[in-house]
Amino acid sequence: MADFVKVAVDAMGGDNAPGEIIKGTVEALRAGANIRVCLVGRQDVIEKELAQYDYPSDRLEIVPASEVIETAEPPVNAIRKKKDSSIVKGLGLVKEGVCDAFVSAGSSGAVLAGGQVLVGRAKGVERPPLAPLIPTEKGAALLIDCGANVDARPSHLVQFARMGSIYMENVVGVKNPKVAIVNIGAEEEKGNALVKETFPLLKACEDINFIGSIEARDIPAGQADVVVCEAFVGNVILKLYEGVGATLIKKVKAGMMTSLLSRIGALLVKPALKETLKAFDLEEYGGAPLLGLKGLVVKTHGSSKAVEIRNTILQCAAFKEQDIIGKIQRSIAAAKEEG
Repeated sequence: MADFVKVAVDAMGGDNAPGEIIKGTVEALRAGANIRVCLVGRQDVIEKELAQYDYPSDRLEIVPASEVIETAEPPVNAIRKKKDSSIVKGLGLVKEGVCDAFVSAGSSGAVLAGGQVLVGRAKGVERPPLAPLIPTEKGAALLIDCGANVDARPSHLVQFARMGSIYMENVVGVKNPKVAIVNIGAEEEKGNALVKETFPLLKACEDINFIGSIEARDIPAGQADVVVCEAFVGNVILKLYEGVGATLIKKVKAGMMTSLLSRIGALLVKPALKETLKAFDLEEYGGAPLLGLKGLVVKTHGSSKAVEIRNTILQCAAFKEQDIIGKIQRSIAAAKEEG
C-alpha cells in the first residue's frame, strides 16, 4: 500500500471536462500499476463517463463534489464560498494527507490561490512558482515561473532556480542542469532592475549550475535546462510558444496539400513528421507543478486532452518517488544556513 501514489483529479475542470479528464485518468491507471486516483466532482456525471471504459476499479474512487469553480470567478472568493467544489475538495485531500497530489485543468487562479491557502507553502519557501516543461531542440526545459508571481523579488528567483534544478535533476533526469535567467542580452550588465539584482545572487550560488543570461530566442534551442524569470515574462514566453507552435503545424499541413506532388510527398514523410511534431506538443510534457508547497499541486492547460491528463498523473508518481518536496526543503534550509 505504501508504494502507491494517490492522485486527486478534478473531473469537472477545463474545457474538455469531464470526458477527456476521465479518459486520461483511465489511461494513466492502465499505464501505471502504482497509481491510485480519486476523481473529484459530480458523482452521476463521473459514473456515466466511466461506464464506457474498462479500468482497474480497485484503484479508482469517486469523491463527490457538487460545485464547480468557473474560470471567470474571482479566485479567492470562489475558494472561500464554494467549499464543495471539485478544486477545494481535491486540494483538501492533499492537505489532509489522503492524496499525494492534486491535478486540475480548471480555473488557474483558484488552483494557485487554493494551493497556497489550503495546502500551504513548504518550510522556508517564500513564493511557490508555477513551472511547466517546454519542448526544446535538446528535449525539454523547465520555465519557472510562468504564472504564479508576476511581482517577484531577487530572493524569489534564486529559490526558483534551486527548486527548478532539483525538479529537472530528479524528475526529468537531467544531471547538473544548466540554469539561466531570461534577459534582453547575454551581457551581465543588461536587463531591468530585477534581473540586474538577481544575476550576481545566482552567480554566487554554488549549489546550482548557473550559466548566465538567456535571450528568448535561445530557449527553443535548449541552451538552458532551467529558465528562470518572474511570472509576467514567463507567461508571455509560454503563450508565444503555444501560439507559434500551433501556427507552424497548421502552415506545414496546409503547405503539404497545395499540389498532387506535395500530397504524395506528405504521405512519404508523414510518419517521421508526426513523430517530430509530437516532440513539440506541450501536452506531451504533462502539467505545470506549483513547486514549493507541502503537497504536490499540478495545473494542466484548460484545453487539456486525455494525453496531457495521463502524462500529468504519471508525472505525479515520479515527483513523490523522488521526494521532491523533501529535497526542496533541505536545499532551502541549507542555503539559509549558509546565508
